[in-house]
Amino acid sequence: MKKVLLTGFEPFLHYTINPTAEVVKQLHGQSIGQFEVCGKVLPVQFSKTWEQCHVHIEEEKPDAVLLLGLAAGRYKITPERVAINCADGEKDNEGIVKQDEWIQSDGPDAYFSTLPIRTFVNVLQEKVLPAEISNTAGTYLCNYIMYQTLHYFKKADRDIPAGFIHLPASHELAVEIGNVPSFSQQDLTKAVSIMIQHLSEA
Repeated sequence: MKKVLLTGFEPFLHYTINPTAEVVKQLHGQSIGQFEVCGKVLPVQFSKTWEQCHVHIEEEKPDAVLLLGLAAGRYKITPERVAINCADGEKDNEGIVKQDEWIQSDGPDAYFSTLPIRTFVNVLQEKVLPAEISNTAGTYLCNYIMYQTLHYFKKADRDIPAGFIHLPASHELAVEIGNVPSFSQQDLTKAVSIMIQHLSEA
């Protein structure tokens, strides 16, 4: 059976819940289509996020990589089209702040996702799960891990589908922080499962 590496993030900033971590925990070890799901929760730390993801890639040798992140305030599931070579934004969980920094000094300005993001959006919409392609993953850890992962596969000349998907807040998180659109945790997990299923058929 093939293997998909599915990552989410621990809670960060003022959020005590990260629904991507819950999705990863719920799907870890499941068989979806041709894939066995290997779920890993990554730290929100510039010094450790890619380091740990890299270890998981080398140990698990996945046939595909789906990176998940929280975009509280978005009202749709949003597969990201592109990652840019820039680290910037608020402090991470170690208190580190990046500002206008290259992610890879010798890397290209951007990488495009190698996931079938248009198919993902179409299929989710067919299942009555709001979704659209996003053209910005920001400049924080989500963009950072997407860029690092795609850069790694490009440099290694490995043709492995990989990319990033932002999820809206869960209802639990919305109750905590207030005034943001939200999905049920069940629907967030269902949506990721659907994307994995269709990736396995691609």
